Amino acid sequence: MERRRVSLLEQFRLDGRVAVVTGSGQGIGRAIAWGLADAGCDVVLNARRVADLQVTAAGVHERGRRALVVDGDIRSLADTLAARTVETFGRLDVWVNNVGGSDDKTVRQLVDTPDDVFRAQLELNLVSAFQGCRAAAAHLPDGGSIVNITSGAGTRGSPWTGPYAAAKAGLINLTQTLALELAERGIRVNAVSPGPVATEAFVEILGVEERLDELTRTIPLGRMGHPDDIAAAVVYLASPAAAWVTGEHLLVAGGRTTRSYQYRPRGT
Repeated sequence: MERRRVSLLEQFRLDGRVAVVTGSGQGIGRAIAWGLADAGCDVVLNARRVADLQVTAAGVHERGRRALVVDGDIRSLADTLAARTVETFGRLDVWVNNVGGSDDKTVRQLVDTPDDVFRAQLELNLVSAFQGCRAAAAHLPDGGSIVNITSGAGTRGSPWTGPYAAAKAGLINLTQTLALELAERGIRVNAVSPGPVATEAFVEILGVEERLDELTRTIPLGRMGHPDDIAAAVVYLASPAAAWVTGEHLLVAGGRTTRSYQYRPRGT
């Protein structure tokens, strides 16, 4: 049977739907939340700093959508976050696992990494996303979408950021596995890997603020990424426009597909 023809642009709309975005206090997470609000979503916001979340929430309101702020560490909050979303808005349609990075600001080679630091990276970048996916899956309807924010570091060797890369590699595989398991329920699971985006966390952890020109020269499209570049990919994957897309890992990196440039910390 031929599908009812609707405008292609209309398929990118998410009017009346509800999205959860973890790590949405600033940077890429904030841009994702605002992008989903632009597309018509009410948005549930989560991060550890409530002041940051209030700025993001104000932006959601400016776009004519409702926002719910739930501050706290997602590693102990996923089930509660999903339940509060449904309690407040009556539904849950999109879940974006954006929390990630590192609480430890010291960069080191993998063999010099203490066990507790390695485990903490897995907890923050992989386990928290697994918990979010599981919580979301309990509520998402047919047509629901999960988008995991991963990293190109998870697709290749990554000196100096080994624990982070290992966790992101696990997240890519988790995305692919969940996509197969949840397909029969009509729930799609995809991943987006940002390339170099000069967020506050990027500069703080990797220490490349003096070398952004050097880094930019490694990007075929000739510029650093912007959080909105990542938000656009997430909106696509969350929307009906991507109704036949699941289990995919989308690298949004200005054409950088291999690490011709390795992020090295200061003093190494």
